[in-house]
Amino acid sequence: MPVTATTAIPRAAKERHPQRWLILGVICLAQLTVLLDNTVLNVAIPSLGTELGATTSDIQWMINAYALVQSGLLLTAGSAADRYGRKRMLLVGLALFGAGSCSAAFAHSAGQLIAARAGMGIGGALLMTTTLAVVVQIFDDEERPKAIGLWGAISSLGFVAGPLIGGVILDHFWWGAIFLVNIPVALLGGVAVARLVPESKNPSGDRPDLPGALLSMVGMTGIVYAIISGPGHGWTSVDVLLPAVAGCAGLAAFVRWELHTPHPMLDMTFFRDRRFVGAVAGGILVSFGMAGSLFLLTQQLQFVLGYTPLEAGLRTAPLALSIVVLNLAGVGARLLAKAGTPVAILAGMTMLAAGLATVALLGGHGYPGMCAGLVLMGAGIAFAMPAMANAVMSAIPVERAGIGAGVNGTLTEFGNGLGVAVLGAVLASSFAAGSLPDALAGARTAAERTRLVDDFSAGLEASQLIGAVAVLFGGLLAALLLRRAERSEAA
Repeated sequence: MPVTATTAIPRAAKERHPQRWLILGVICLAQLTVLLDNTVLNVAIPSLGTELGATTSDIQWMINAYALVQSGLLLTAGSAADRYGRKRMLLVGLALFGAGSCSAAFAHSAGQLIAARAGMGIGGALLMTTTLAVVVQIFDDEERPKAIGLWGAISSLGFVAGPLIGGVILDHFWWGAIFLVNIPVALLGGVAVARLVPESKNPSGDRPDLPGALLSMVGMTGIVYAIISGPGHGWTSVDVLLPAVAGCAGLAAFVRWELHTPHPMLDMTFFRDRRFVGAVAGGILVSFGMAGSLFLLTQQLQFVLGYTPLEAGLRTAPLALSIVVLNLAGVGARLLAKAGTPVAILAGMTMLAAGLATVALLGGHGYPGMCAGLVLMGAGIAFAMPAMANAVMSAIPVERAGIGAGVNGTLTEFGNGLGVAVLGAVLASSFAAGSLPDALAGARTAAERTRLVDDFSAGLEASQLIGAVAVLFGGLLAALLLRRAERSEAA
């Protein structure tokens, strides 16, 4: 059912868009491609160093430019989608992402590839916010949890599958092919969006909040850069502290500006809603646990259990598969409808914490114990993430769906970075020898090598258990705040 460019899509079940599930498939494909590019480049690092003559610093920027630009622009992208139209911004995002992918595939120098990845990050920010906003627009309250669950399943699949898909492509083609696969997706997605997706935007038509957009970009970029740089430069170095302070100052100025400007990009009164705050807290800690755990898992699989990078990628598949299977079956949506948001989030985050603990306690002794933990983690994410995303989006007016998606994406990126930084720091403090491969290379006896591996495994176990405790605490906090919000609304 078509809608005008200045109205939101009707929410009544009798007026459901007849092609809504097809539209969901199109935007999930675009979302998958965006998230694959968060991790797919990691497997191409040796090729980049050889063929482009990239230094270690160049490679770090090739990987981080995408995430840095994307995370810094999520709030601005969501606000732009609300103001100028979600369909329009979705098309712009696909075009930028496709053009950036083409430029990256045929880059002849490290600088060209870094610039292309930054351009892809702009397109990725637009796609991440508009895809979720469109889901909220075209699905009513009854079907929305299942739709968000499917959207979230594809997001998780993209996060986990990047290294695996990249490894398969690089076994047969040159490194640029990992970007070329994005181009047909962008082209087909553009055609499908133009034909199928109805336009919608905020009917109030607030004027752009340019200072807010600038401050949010400065704040998020500074903090994310500090998190990314911390493990390499040291958390107390000037290279980390300076952007961290600048980022915190930018976010503080952003909050102050948004509280006083008549046309805020992000209405700070959202944070008075306990549903919103509870879902936000839970979402950050789920991302914290998932990203931090995967960061540790890759090292555990390769350095402790002795798998190759491709074998390690294959062995993380049970996590993604359990998320996809459970969400395709609609299990999380049914639990949400039957038990309510607080119970769904608490159950999911408890299972995620149990999975992290299982990996910590059993994963170091062999793959079967790790596999059991990964399945538990996937089930927990399948239950918790759709419920939290639905709670965030439900707490925000439909006409502000874009900025709601921007908040959701920003907090997910923040949780991902924080998980890698904090759990990585715990591992570093537990394993004083630094890099395990370097330490093993310098070991003189078999007994010394065994001791180093045992010490590294103990550090991994401690880090993963801390992640499990953080996730469990997040589940309890989110459930408590959401339950209180429900009681307040019922009173």
